[in-house]
Amino acid sequence: MKAGIHPQYIPAIVVCACGNQFETRATQPELRVEICSNCHPFFTGRHKLMDTEGRVERFKQKYARYAEQQEAKPKGKRKAGEGVTGSA
Repeated sequence: MKAGIHPQYIPAIVVCACGNQFETRATQPELRVEICSNCHPFFTGRHKLMDTEGRVERFKQKYARYAEQQEAKPKGKRKAGEGVTGSA
């Protein structure tokens, strides 16, 4: 590697929007982040499913109806050519 062309790798303080601070190493003395391991839902276990305009609930209802229809269908062998769509 050429000397003098790489930035200095110095101790840095990372500051999160939640107020958490920790020290690491970087090319800048201070890093400001919006989310860290103390406030990220993946690490905290407080993951919430965002339900915009009831879409998740509508999907669950739709899938429940589909599952009921599948259970109501008789499970047997199909006859030759039954259920085939399209023409050859």
